[in-house]
Amino acid sequence: MKFSTTSSVRSASLATLLVASISVAASMPSAASDVASAATAGFVWTGGYVGLQVGHAWGDSYYDDGFGSFINYDPKGVIGGAYAGYNHQFGNLVIGAEADLNFSGIERGRAPEEYEGGGSSDVHYGTAEMKWNGAIRARLGYAVDRFLPYVAAGVAFAKYDIALMHDDFSHFERSTAVTGWTLGGGIEYAATDNLMVRAEYRYTDYGNETWDDENWGDGLNVDLKTHDLRLGIAYKF
Repeated sequence: MKFSTTSSVRSASLATLLVASISVAASMPSAASDVASAATAGFVWTGGYVGLQVGHAWGDSYYDDGFGSFINYDPKGVIGGAYAGYNHQFGNLVIGAEADLNFSGIERGRAPEEYEGGGSSDVHYGTAEMKWNGAIRARLGYAVDRFLPYVAAGVAFAKYDIALMHDDFSHFERSTAVTGWTLGGGIEYAATDNLMVRAEYRYTDYGNETWDDENWGDGLNVDLKTHDLRLGIAYKF
């Protein structure tokens, strides 16, 4: 009788242990899933976006008349426009492509006393103005949850107009599309799951243009380089 009672207790204990083991085993996938979800929690940068930006730009633009005289235009002003792109995240690395187009208020006029150098030039006044600019760039960033420091580089293009006036009031004007390269970097922050803000610095070298003119001579040359500080806000899809 005593033996029978002990066996029953053991059987009950084994049954209880078996049920508990099955319960623990059944809960393990859920627990593992919760751990995995916690490990991968955070903002995901993958996706497309469109945004607006505004900034200030200043440039180095050197005009040379081919006779040893020159003007340092150094235009500056406000820029503003739109950008759009796509990011893909691999772990913490974020790779993307982006294009932007901006209206520009970068300009400068130079008076006669600011015309430098010797030579035989008799330029009376000079003006330079960038009408618009844009770029197509590749981006590489390192995501720290909602923060994304990044670098970007690509091809840049702009509409650049220059004008010169002789002391006899004859004019020389050129409006040209210039192309070059751009390099910069910044930091982006996801304020919400769909709203991203950024601050960026960009350096752009548009190269130089050379013209020959029957009235003004040959070898007229102007180059253009700009520095930009921009702020942007974008909507992520």
